Amino acid sequence: MLNFKNISLRRGARVLFSDTSFTIHKGQNVGLTGANGTGKSSLFAMLLNQLHVDEGDFSMPPGLEIAHVAQETPAENCAAIEYVIDGDKELRQLQQQLLNAEQENDGLKLAELHSSLDHIDGYTAQARASRLMNGLGFSTEQEHDPVKSFSGGWRMRLNLAQALMCRSDVLLLDEPTNHLDLDAVIWLQDWLCKYSGTLLLISHDRDFLDSITDHIIHIEQNKAIIYTGNYSAFEKMRAEKLSQQQAAFIKQQREIDHIQSFITRFKAQATKARQAQSRIKALERMEVISQAHVDSPFNFSFPAPEKMPNPLLQIEEADIGYGDKVIINKLSLSITPGDRIGLLGPNGAGKSSLIKVLASDMQPLRGKVQLAEVLKVGYFAQHQLEQLRLDECPLWHLQQLDKRATEKELRNFLGGFDFRGDKVTEIVKPFSGGEKARLVLALLVYQNPNLLLLDEPTNHLDLEMRHALSMALQEYQGAIVVVSHDRHLLRSVTDQLFIVADGTAKPFNGDLDDYRNWLSEQKKPSSETTDNNQVINTGVSKKEQRKQDAERRKQLKPLLNKLKKTEQAVEKYHTEQKTLEQQLANPDIYQDAQKENLKKLLANKVEVDNALELAEMEWMEIEELLEQENRINNI
Repeated sequence: MLNFKNISLRRGARVLFSDTSFTIHKGQNVGLTGANGTGKSSLFAMLLNQLHVDEGDFSMPPGLEIAHVAQETPAENCAAIEYVIDGDKELRQLQQQLLNAEQENDGLKLAELHSSLDHIDGYTAQARASRLMNGLGFSTEQEHDPVKSFSGGWRMRLNLAQALMCRSDVLLLDEPTNHLDLDAVIWLQDWLCKYSGTLLLISHDRDFLDSITDHIIHIEQNKAIIYTGNYSAFEKMRAEKLSQQQAAFIKQQREIDHIQSFITRFKAQATKARQAQSRIKALERMEVISQAHVDSPFNFSFPAPEKMPNPLLQIEEADIGYGDKVIINKLSLSITPGDRIGLLGPNGAGKSSLIKVLASDMQPLRGKVQLAEVLKVGYFAQHQLEQLRLDECPLWHLQQLDKRATEKELRNFLGGFDFRGDKVTEIVKPFSGGEKARLVLALLVYQNPNLLLLDEPTNHLDLEMRHALSMALQEYQGAIVVVSHDRHLLRSVTDQLFIVADGTAKPFNGDLDDYRNWLSEQKKPSSETTDNNQVINTGVSKKEQRKQDAERRKQLKPLLNKLKKTEQAVEKYHTEQKTLEQQLANPDIYQDAQKENLKKLLANKVEVDNALELAEMEWMEIEELLEQENRINNI
């Protein structure tokens, strides 16, 4: 249990939040939201004892294992999988003690240590680390590559795998999806839904938050407030709260105006002076209600493209790849005005390469690309952030695009992307990743393209900017091709999905939920292929192999039935838990007349929470048994 009582946290002279109280209970999945710079990462630093509260009290049980994703990855020579296993600190300590005991030839100590190793599933560490790496997009071959051979983005994936490897009580994740593709995001979402500890998650991906969290802590206007439910439930409750606050503000303003009018009229009259003084004191005692508002500093839109040729771009029988390696074969594609295409597919299948060919940043190995004469491409990719002039300011960048525009016009335009006042003339070098991404997007919008090519445009953007971008793209009249791990953006902006996989790029007949099912199906053939390879290597005939497989399925059937039953129980208790949390989020339940009903709901909540915890533990035990059976049969 993490207890925050009247805490205040500052960074320098700036107050991040003050007089904040809430409790995070064991097993809760809590999302932290709020604009960049409001104090989300500072709250994590406080939990890690890197920052201390300025006022109030923070407490948590002693001995909690807290895992977090390291921001730096040393350029080590050790194998990537060994680096991931390092996340299990207790395992590494036991392994070192085992080495020492072996050198001392201490049989009793060795027996104790092997028992401890078995208790923490130390013998499955290699398999667990391998599954984590595979889920995050690493191939089996890459597991044994040295850490220093990976690029920055892949090293961050290694850091994430290392944090997940830790058998933690509390897991802190700060924007874990920033360096992941959609496949890895879906895998991580499923993993976190099964995590048994307490999760604190900073994310600007609303679909990700909705699927995982059961509470939201929102930081704004120097306050951190906890809400029950996922992100969508939080938005609804916050909207209702703001509506009530605005109504109370308007009512109080009328009251203040009425009192002020009385004071103004009768303050000078001797017969009314006493009453006027009484009303002045009443005004001084009044706790002023602030006007409700939602802080969204972004307001921009794409102008209508000047010309819209049809088609904008055509690709005929093109092979896309590098050197002699073809990753997409014989692609034919025509992009016309109004097309809104989302590209799906596993990492490395060629999505970004296809975008580069469309942007003329890369030429196909074979085939033809035909561009319309008045084609005007707006291309956003992460590497373009590096092409900003770090020693220049946002205003300078915009002036290079339009020498005739006045400074006032350019300042007004940049204001829509939250570059205001002195920020417009500050050099870009110290800007955050989010600020640089916003500037690149501002430059792209200003150029008024008729074809937008967006490769992960939401990385580093907060929820408000993502929402503003999504709204602007919905109104955009040109054509769009987008690669993104932000499913909310894909759902709201695209109306046609293409899947890039197995050397092809073709229309995908389905939605994002169907794509998730497609990913699950893709894993099955690979396991079957592995089984077939084992049959060949061991010299067992196909007929004998089928017989063995049937016998194996028969032996595992009771366990599989039990697993299915447990999964249904977990789902049932999750549904009941969500229903109870929604009922407890209703302000009416806290009225005096509802006291008995409230007691009943709280008792039910405790009962369901306990039942869910037991069901999840049973589910994990059965999963582990099945994995052990599979390992035994695959040896």
